[in-house]
Amino acid sequence: MSNLMSTIRRPVLKIGQDRFAWEDDEIVTEYPLTIFLNDEEFATIVCTPADLEEMVIGFLAAEGAIRQYTDIKQMSIDESRGFAYVDLHQQTGLSHSFYTKRRITSCCGKSRQSFYFFSDARTAKPVAGTVTLTPAQVFRLMDELQASSHIHRSTGGVHNAALCTPEQTLLRYSDIGRHNALDKIYGYCLRENLPTEDKILVFSGRISSEVLLKAAKIGAGIILSKSAPTDLALQLAEELNITAVGFVRPDKMNVYTHAERIVALDNRVGGGG
Repeated sequence: MSNLMSTIRRPVLKIGQDRFAWEDDEIVTEYPLTIFLNDEEFATIVCTPADLEEMVIGFLAAEGAIRQYTDIKQMSIDESRGFAYVDLHQQTGLSHSFYTKRRITSCCGKSRQSFYFFSDARTAKPVAGTVTLTPAQVFRLMDELQASSHIHRSTGGVHNAALCTPEQTLLRYSDIGRHNALDKIYGYCLRENLPTEDKILVFSGRISSEVLLKAAKIGAGIILSKSAPTDLALQLAEELNITAVGFVRPDKMNVYTHAERIVALDNRVGGGG
């Protein structure tokens, strides 16, 4: 059980049209965690200090340092120092300098400029899932994420992500970093051996190319967001067979890629993308 707090309270001077007063306010905690991989400093992640084990596992998998949870020999987290120590059964050949270096590489026989990390080409493959949603299910899953975002409501300082089936929300995580929230989902799925090909990601932030790549690595065929996607994210979504849905509101949404998974739209738009 973690002894770290995800939020703190501190006095804030609040000023409004008819207001000028000091009040206690809730502030989200920012916590640096340095990962040591086989006794070598690998990366430092600035995060919300909760669900750290899941985040470390998911981060290492997303970066190509591990392929499955059993690649980890042992792991310990020193919360007081902000260190995570991970020993693998085999050396990865990855280093801190490798992690921070952006590269363009080839994958599956053709050059993909959209894969700007070497680890992306190693770990992001087209998603095979055939899960489908109705618009009503899309709206309900987004409503559930919004309703459960307690830290966001109290601080306005975190991103939220959830892993769902069409019928229910299975996992929810919050973090100051949008990538961290997705890594926590990925890490949980790897540790618990939870299948993901029939799952949906629901996300509070913008669908950037990096977020889309996280979705591909997790293996979810649909990503829902209340925000916008980027053009590179949509190029990747087309290539990686992911349905990207943005601007989800109580009564509308935009389906950008692989619309055949939103079943009520299939006959109207010919499955576009």
